Amino acid sequence: MRLHVEAGAVNVGQAVEIRREIAKIPVFFGGPSGRHVLDNAKMVTIRLARAGAKKRPFYHVVATEKSSPRDGRFIERLGHYNPNARGAEQKLVLDLAKIEQWQKRGAKLSERVAYLVKTAPKAA
Repeated sequence: MRLHVEAGAVNVGQAVEIRREIAKIPVFFGGPSGRHVLDNAKMVTIRLARAGAKKRPFYHVVATEKSSPRDGRFIERLGHYNPNARGAEQKLVLDLAKIEQWQKRGAKLSERVAYLVKTAPKAA
């Protein structure tokens, strides 16, 4: 859908209303089972967000928009990974049910998170 507006024909308030109306239009794309609707959804990825001090890494496993910065805004925290765990500390804690739920909704796993999920001990 193209919107052609001559310069000066629309004031700022009208332009904002037009943008809101355009944002409500569902986006269609072809898929294996025909026509699917994206409700203006963002691409979601499950990846590691770094925390911890210099030379002492600690990572949170988060669901976030793909365009967000690595350590920036996230949607949900799904676990953590501590590569320097010693003694009784847990090296990896993941909420596999939530990760599976996000995958069903179309979230993609980063390479490292996919490896961590594969090697995570399965809950009995």
